[in-house]
Amino acid sequence: MDDLKVGSVVKGEVTGIESYGIFVRLNENFSGLVHISEISEKFVKDITKYADVGEVIYVEIKEINKETNKCILSVKDLNYRIDENSKVKESVRGFSPLKQHLPEWIEQKYNEIHKK
Repeated sequence: MDDLKVGSVVKGEVTGIESYGIFVRLNENFSGLVHISEISEKFVKDITKYADVGEVIYVEIKEINKETNKCILSVKDLNYRIDENSKVKESVRGFSPLKQHLPEWIEQKYNEIHKK
């Protein structure tokens, strides 16, 4: 339970898919549900397009019930799928950190070019 905290992003294994959500095992003691409303901001017509049983994905922990060992999970705003063959490794939040620094880097390069 030490590594499971509300707000943290952890790896989990998809154990089942239903019309209302994705079931994920987080560790030997805890599991959870990514409700269909926590998959995407857009309309989700077919959940099976978002995950496969047996796939390891990143999930964000929204709530933890220590009595039932169940969690409410989300993959919204996460690059939740893990591609082990990818040459470029993304963080669990996708390329957001790069996007945040881009305006600063453009400004620096612009100033550098105009100084010459």
